[in-house]
Amino acid sequence: MFLYGKHVVSLAVKNPRRKIKEIYAMKETLAEMHLPSNLPVRPADRHSLDLLVGPGAVHQGIVAKCDPLPPVDLKDFIASVENKEKCLIVILDQVTDPHNIGAIMRSAVAFHAEAVIMPEAGAPNETGVLAKSASGATELIPLIRVSNLARAMEMLKKVGFWCVGLDGYAKDFITDHKLPKKCVMIFGAEDGMRRLTMENCDMVVKLPMNPAIESLNVSNAAAVAMYEWNRFIDSPK
Repeated sequence: MFLYGKHVVSLAVKNPRRKIKEIYAMKETLAEMHLPSNLPVRPADRHSLDLLVGPGAVHQGIVAKCDPLPPVDLKDFIASVENKEKCLIVILDQVTDPHNIGAIMRSAVAFHAEAVIMPEAGAPNETGVLAKSASGATELIPLIRVSNLARAMEMLKKVGFWCVGLDGYAKDFITDHKLPKKCVMIFGAEDGMRRLTMENCDMVVKLPMNPAIESLNVSNAAAVAMYEWNRFIDSPK
């Protein structure tokens, strides 16, 4: 796969889990980046970089050829967070647009989430588009793929997490409830969460917003909800 953009490549180079095969870069970009000397770097011009990632990609003069990140096992991840006093995890149910997934991962890092979980079926592969949309967050937070979302939710509940679903047709607002310190926030695609996913939620809430607007893009809704969890958890009680 190809990662592109100065910030994305810079974070990928610093990630010990990421195997970089080659870097293609324009001379002026290399002069700005100060990359480790042991990396295999090939000089390239803008046209050749466009051919690698597509003429519409904003590569900023640098592209890294690399392997996808190795998968993260859900059981191992749960073991690493089960004893935390407060922890936020994001679950995406049938969200398939890599731009949305990337934007949610970026917000997840910004608002201190520990992981983003999504089903294997129908989920896009890790791509340069997803990584660019995440602005490098793919190197900072695990994207965990699971075969059964409801089972993943049950596993998290067993170690003290509460599952909070976001749905525009919910009766209660997110601000009506005390949000749990160990919280799993679940977001659906345009049609919302699937029935089984919603049934496994401990509460289902919506964002307080102007009724003239029916809904927000899922990445925007996720950012607002994650901000609200941070605000509630960190506010003096």
